[in-house]
Amino acid sequence: MSGRVVVGVAGVLIVVAYAALSVRWVGHEPGWYAALARPSWQPPDVVFGVMWPLNFLALAGGFAGIATWGSRSSAAIALALLVLSSGLALGWAYAFYVPHHLALAAALLSAACLVTWGLVVVAGQQRVWLGAVLVPYAVWLAVASALAWAYARLN
Repeated sequence: MSGRVVVGVAGVLIVVAYAALSVRWVGHEPGWYAALARPSWQPPDVVFGVMWPLNFLALAGGFAGIATWGSRSSAAIALALLVLSSGLALGWAYAFYVPHHLALAAALLSAACLVTWGLVVVAGQQRVWLGAVLVPYAVWLAVASALAWAYARLN
């Protein structure tokens, strides 16, 4: 296998692990989340149920595209950004839902958002459409970061 294929497979596996661990931690203590004061502008819960899976698919597909159509160095940079972004986002899921450190969770998700915008830039430099595929995920992280800060303020 070529180096780019290995990077592509690794990227898709990271996204799958990110999704699986997020689901595990998000469901950790459901009664706790339901009792939180919510921001008035929060979308309905069904939106989250639709958006997160779509974003994970876009992230995996976009990353596979970067590994396939990007240069070897851009694929490696994209993988490093994906690992960092996913790790920070997982840190948010854990900090928010397990020990309930809401401010830390918001900071971690905001950092994940910034790193993800870097991933959008790297992808877009290879193929504009690859960057465009990742924009909805980056926007969603921005919205989720704002929500996380609102939760930290309200609770």
